Amino acid sequence: MPQETIQVLDVVLRESPSWNYVTVSRSFFSTQFGHRGDIGEGLECWRGYYQSLRPTQMGLSLNIDISATSFFKPVTVIQFVEEFLNIRDTSRPLSDRDRVKIKKALRGVRIETNHQENQIRRYKITGITPIPMSQLIFPVDENGTRMTEVQYFWDRYNYRLKYASWPCLQSGSDSRPVYLPMEVCKIVEGQRYSKKLNDKQVTNILRATCQRPQQREQSIHEMVLHNKYTEDRFAQEFGIKVCNDLVSVPARVLPPPLLKYHDSGREKTCAPSVGQWNMINKKMINGGTVDNWTCLSFSRMRPEEVHRFCGDLIQMCNATGMSFYPRPVVDVRSATPNNIENALRDVHRRTTELLVKEGRGSLQLLIVILPEVSGSYGKLKKVCETDLGIVSQCCLPRHASRPNKQYLENVALKINVKVGGRNTVLERAFIRNGIPFVSEVPTIIFGADVTHPPPGEDSASSIAAVVASMDWPEITKYRGLVSAQPHRQEIIEDLFSAGKDPVKGIVNGGMIRELLIAFRKKTGRRPERIIFYRDGVSEGQFSHVLLHEMDAIRKACASLEEGYLPPVTFVVIQKRHHTRLFPEVQGRRDMTDKSGNILPGTVVDRQICHPTEFDFYLCSHAGIQGTSRPTHYHVLYDENHFTADALQSLTNNLCYTYARCTRAVSVVPPAYYAHLAAFRARYYVEGESSDGGSTPGSSGQAVAREGPVEVRQLPKIKENVKDVMFYC
Repeated sequence: MPQETIQVLDVVLRESPSWNYVTVSRSFFSTQFGHRGDIGEGLECWRGYYQSLRPTQMGLSLNIDISATSFFKPVTVIQFVEEFLNIRDTSRPLSDRDRVKIKKALRGVRIETNHQENQIRRYKITGITPIPMSQLIFPVDENGTRMTEVQYFWDRYNYRLKYASWPCLQSGSDSRPVYLPMEVCKIVEGQRYSKKLNDKQVTNILRATCQRPQQREQSIHEMVLHNKYTEDRFAQEFGIKVCNDLVSVPARVLPPPLLKYHDSGREKTCAPSVGQWNMINKKMINGGTVDNWTCLSFSRMRPEEVHRFCGDLIQMCNATGMSFYPRPVVDVRSATPNNIENALRDVHRRTTELLVKEGRGSLQLLIVILPEVSGSYGKLKKVCETDLGIVSQCCLPRHASRPNKQYLENVALKINVKVGGRNTVLERAFIRNGIPFVSEVPTIIFGADVTHPPPGEDSASSIAAVVASMDWPEITKYRGLVSAQPHRQEIIEDLFSAGKDPVKGIVNGGMIRELLIAFRKKTGRRPERIIFYRDGVSEGQFSHVLLHEMDAIRKACASLEEGYLPPVTFVVIQKRHHTRLFPEVQGRRDMTDKSGNILPGTVVDRQICHPTEFDFYLCSHAGIQGTSRPTHYHVLYDENHFTADALQSLTNNLCYTYARCTRAVSVVPPAYYAHLAAFRARYYVEGESSDGGSTPGSSGQAVAREGPVEVRQLPKIKENVKDVMFYC
């Protein structure tokens, strides 16, 4: 693969747009590409396109897709602050918390001043003054004369400043600061906002850019024509010709698997239709048992509403095959949202005392109705899972007060796997050698993912999660482990570890080893085959991750038994790519799902794939809105000698075994579960440091640190919680 050559040609094709548009990594944005949508809090969304030159089986292909991202609105800083903080009354001073928020949002932003006649000067914001402008005094000449900012502007520019109770922007260095009143500054157009967007902004940007396949295909085609590659003088100079039409590639649609439900239901098996099915007339293959439960409400729902909701939920759990005792251990309680921890400890203490007295085991499930205001979920999960060892199911008051059947069914599916049950399994798992490459020998399937803190957080740890199947040959139950590691490190550090103990000598540990031991305990067999689905690795890191993580898997196996070397298949999963697949004939019912997207089960493994390696695109789910994004599976290492068809079918079939819904999902479940587990663990650390923020990663102040930051270990999850799929 002549990487440099391809890169050179890529640079050539990027040259013209780089002159005309704003470049953001591999995409180009401009106000010429249509409407700029306001997405709230001083930001707007710009449209653009992604472009990259890729080697494929057809030769060189140009991958083009439309894209959108957030930019600062080119408004005065005062306007930005009003929108960003949602302030009506600008005469009031800013609180310290607001000042920190503004400092974080505006650091590094370029502004221009307009208070000097016929002269516009540009500055970069480095900070914000800790005191209001009216109190800001600084030396103005060599004699040490000092003056307030307000006085200086009046004397020097005959300009009367209005917002004296607000702080000033600061430019320049700390030793030689330049103070700029917000009201004379305007944000320069075309600056991308690179930090994490809040939920409302994400919704707005999706609303502005979400397009059905037919529209998206049209937009991409128009963008290509707009770019006029035939007239690009750099492309001409290098003799590059770009075809204006999308390429047609052969695809096939894999059939959905048959799903097995319990024999006591009216329907014992189920054939999904276009990627979905329902629970009508079916019972879970292994319904869990809940004898000891209670409910805690932090919402404003009335006690009788809470009782009614619990009754409806229990009825649904029992109807779908669980065995759920109708009465709680202790009465359903209400508590205020401001002391969540005490309320949880109190419930735990009271139920434990009662159950110990009656010799009835321990609390198996706590149903929690969350407060109306967001922000308490993370703290609640941290206390339940790492302090008290309670398995919990949270519900939002807006759903619990008026629950529909579909909602109750979904909550029942989640509760069942949290108490150790199984919802459905592949029917072929029960036939001898039914699932190729899985049924003939004990097989363990791993999923692994690393989540990084959001942009702008420069000290928080990254979190790795690994899950592994614990039930062979059905493969539906996954045990999950999490571990903190250095900031933004992609390789999973804790897959295998070997330490020295003064008494025991060398002590082996790590997540792979722990999961292999758990598999053996659960099934009585040691895994003879390993399939490892690894999410979140970019192409540049393939070889690096493979080398390190394959080595860790090898060492973990060898540490259990001498000469124990089960064959491994290592598959990387990518969702963040710009390959979009459209049906060849738009609108044909036999080629599309309801949303106009390609059918679930569509596989493409020719023409647009890697020229020499084993990879494929699989769209395993039915589209709901917008254009479906196929998942790219890239096999980096395969000692099990899978045929392309066998790995594609296995991956597609597994997508129907995701516990939380009755739909095929877009990413193979072990990787999906690893992502959920890592996301859950992010809450454990945020709970300690955040300002009560609503999302993982919204902690107080981002501080630039020198040198490596020490990794704070995650609080340990209690064993009884670890035993079930608590992250669902």
